[in-house]
Amino acid sequence: MGDPKFSRRSYDTPSHPWQGERIKAEVVLVNQYGLKNKTEVWKAQSVLRNFRKQSRELQARLRSGDAQAKIEADALLNKCSKIGVLPVEGATLNDILTLSEENILSRRLQTLVFEKGMASTVGQARQMIVHGHIFMNGHRVTIPGYIVTRYEESSIMYDPASPFNDEMHPMRISAEQAAANIELKASKEAEEAAKKAAEARADAEEAGITADDAANQEGDH
Repeated sequence: MGDPKFSRRSYDTPSHPWQGERIKAEVVLVNQYGLKNKTEVWKAQSVLRNFRKQSRELQARLRSGDAQAKIEADALLNKCSKIGVLPVEGATLNDILTLSEENILSRRLQTLVFEKGMASTVGQARQMIVHGHIFMNGHRVTIPGYIVTRYEESSIMYDPASPFNDEMHPMRISAEQAAANIELKASKEAEEAAKKAAEARADAEEAGITADDAANQEGDH
């Protein structure tokens, strides 16, 4: 169980200290999402790794006819849907295996504050949260890495006592920039969807599955 005064680390560090490609990829994520350090990348990777592990284990149990596995699979899919990394309906355990670190990082409070147009940069979003300018569900939240659920997302706002409530505040973002942030997010989502579709087509071609085969399988069902 461990001593409550000395809590266990909630994430895994890389198995090798020097891997050039991994380090470059981590630096890109740190800059893109305005993270404090690589530890926050490792935390997202650990969350993702746990989801994938559960998905693989549950798929194996479902194939063996385990009734309890169906209940646990639904709970896992509901959890992923609740935090916004999977759609509300139609998701499967295989979809969890296609998730990336970006899916987890995009649900951080810091990222959503920036995407909602409440901050001009993702770095400013972090500063505003840490300094207590952001409210969510009627409470001040000062943790930039907090994973926001779909239900909580609509309640993100400025602290009623914050000077940022003044539209004339010199650090307030313009409506044009807020619209540009939303457009950029939509563009990235479309690009990611196209990338996944291309990977799926490549996998199907490698396996020798044609579009006609897929249509026939859907017709059989």
